[in-house]
Amino acid sequence: MRVRRLGWAGLEMEAGGERLVIDYVRDLTPLFTGWRPGEGLAVPSGKTAAALVTHLHRDHTDAAALADVLTPGAPVLRPAPGHGDDVDNVTTLLAERELVLHELAPEVVDAWAAREVGPFRVTAVPAVDGLGDPQLNWVVEADGQRVFHGGDTMFHGYWWLVARRFSPFDAVFLPANGAVVDAPYLQPPSPLPAALDPRQAAAAAEILDARYAVPIHYEAEQPDKIPGYVEVSDPEKEFRTHAGGRARVLAVGEWLDLAR
Repeated sequence: MRVRRLGWAGLEMEAGGERLVIDYVRDLTPLFTGWRPGEGLAVPSGKTAAALVTHLHRDHTDAAALADVLTPGAPVLRPAPGHGDDVDNVTTLLAERELVLHELAPEVVDAWAAREVGPFRVTAVPAVDGLGDPQLNWVVEADGQRVFHGGDTMFHGYWWLVARRFSPFDAVFLPANGAVVDAPYLQPPSPLPAALDPRQAAAAAEILDARYAVPIHYEAEQPDKIPGYVEVSDPEKEFRTHAGGRARVLAVGEWLDLAR
């Protein structure tokens, strides 16, 4: 199995001549207002048999991008919709509407449920979203290799349950920007990271017994500062420091061949 970093939290995975994507996006303007289309992102290398999304924040679920790369009728595996009213679900409503608009085939998957997609076996595992929205993480297995994708989860106690069921991992892809969020609808604000910071990501990689630990969900050079959204200043450097020999930093568009 090969894995390619597509930028932000996006991955492309290839095995047996087929591919799937996780959190693939090509438009980050809902998050970075100064972002220019195509900047810092790569496109999948061909049509994909399925899309996995960790949650319905617009920087992780881009229905227009998925519509262009998915084969007809290919599933979009996703967590359940959020509870509550439109205020509770304000950060997921845009992606929910776009999935309908682009006539995709979303399928709600529960934590610990597995699906077979061509040569891939994918399992949804628990995650904890820093804004309180439903989130899953994904374990993908193919060709005798196993990969974990962490969306933008916070640190939580499920790591040990995931490890007991699936470890060791050939590669884990973990958010490392440690974003602290101060939004009008999240008051009073929390001073704590809403996604893993580099030290927490390294700790998760150790618990999961990863051969390679790859940081994702950060921008080396942000196109614009986001009010109320503050990231760690140098996620790559900090992650290398804390993850040690298992750290593997991939450039956007770079492949990691797990058979080697």
